[in-house]
Amino acid sequence: MSPFLLVLAAVPLLPVETTSPEPHRQLVRAIYEELVNSNTSYDTGKTTPAAEALAKRLLDAGFPREDVVVGGAAPHKANLVARYRGTGEARPLLLLAHLDVVEAKREDWTFDPFTLLEKDGYFYGRGTGDDKAQAAIWVANLIRYKREGLRPSRDLIVALTADEEGGGPNNGVDWLLANRKELIDAEFCLNEGGWGEMRGGKRLLNLVQVGEKHSATYRLEVRNPGGHSSMPVPENAIYRLAAALQRVAALEFPFRLNDVTRKYLETLAGLEGGPLASSLRLASAGGAEAMRAVAKASPQWNAVMRTTCVATGLDGGHAENALPQTAGARVNCRILPDETPEQVEAVLRRTVADDQVAVSIARAHGASPMSPLRDDVVAVTRSLTSTFWPGVVTLPYMVMGGTDGRMLRKAGIPTYGVQGIFYDAGDIRFHGRDERVGVREFYEGQEFLYRLVKDLSTTR
Repeated sequence: MSPFLLVLAAVPLLPVETTSPEPHRQLVRAIYEELVNSNTSYDTGKTTPAAEALAKRLLDAGFPREDVVVGGAAPHKANLVARYRGTGEARPLLLLAHLDVVEAKREDWTFDPFTLLEKDGYFYGRGTGDDKAQAAIWVANLIRYKREGLRPSRDLIVALTADEEGGGPNNGVDWLLANRKELIDAEFCLNEGGWGEMRGGKRLLNLVQVGEKHSATYRLEVRNPGGHSSMPVPENAIYRLAAALQRVAALEFPFRLNDVTRKYLETLAGLEGGPLASSLRLASAGGAEAMRAVAKASPQWNAVMRTTCVATGLDGGHAENALPQTAGARVNCRILPDETPEQVEAVLRRTVADDQVAVSIARAHGASPMSPLRDDVVAVTRSLTSTFWPGVVTLPYMVMGGTDGRMLRKAGIPTYGVQGIFYDAGDIRFHGRDERVGVREFYEGQEFLYRLVKDLSTTR
């Protein structure tokens, strides 16, 4: 057996100070598998069976029926909300994750995306990272607190929700805030959106998400009289749309940093070496050339420094033997917090520069405020991070994607993305083919979140 395989075989025997005891690892592994094996795809799947299965686990563990609630905006799009009662000395802590996942086609994957596979030191499957790892951990840790008889100073609320990936009428957080806010009302929330970054296996950063870009989707559309395909004419809806998309592809929004992203780049400079470290340092100070160099070096770094837009869908033509009467494209933009969807729409119109290409907002979520840097959240996360991974830097972060934390922040519940699960910065496969999470990293995240929640819910 090679040394590499020996390391993998030893995963269950990791030091006790960084992983949970074996029975709790077995429990979270079973819950994780149950979740990944349930097709909860946003468009074609259901979250209700997963919510009901986890509710049964909690009831079997002795949680009162009145503290385990399953419900939502549609029969097939249920959420699970479970409460672990504390002494009431402090307001509740909400632990959020979403049950739904993006679509995954079997023909695109190396293996079945809805069967958890443990292979070569990784867990593979749709949702293993986004967001079923955290969902499984919240439930397993809640059962562990129950078994241990923990008496926290605040209630702990686990909310596992529907339709985070696409928003829309069945979004669980939106539904709960509008219809059952009392179930999830809390002093603050821990959520996805922050993770650990490593390079070449070396752990470098543990990110705490305190804010996020917001998203808007735009429709670009060209309409034409059409005609018979045997008599083509210079004016073609597909060609005109293609030319407009070429201009959108070349569009670059200006770089703009805020306090969080500036500190992020500055910290990265201390972790990198050579010319890249210098570019990161100069970029954090606002140097235009350095920003361009940093943006070129990493799509992630580019995305935290400016608004981005990208085409994500096409449609056009109504018959094989007819000139197209309509051609359309979907353009998804991730927008800095201080910009509006309308401002981005105006930029797209100027970029397209063609009055025959209609540009409209198809969907916009709107921005949310940054969460304040709570001393307890930052201090406890930093302390635990140093205990688990000496030398790893804890750093507030603005995520380039989006989470349901946006709605909670707007509703007055500060939300922090923190997981303690590390990913290689160059191989984060959320929403992609063969999504995966390291086995070791998963179990370390379980224990990290167990201790984090315990510390944040115990009066000192």
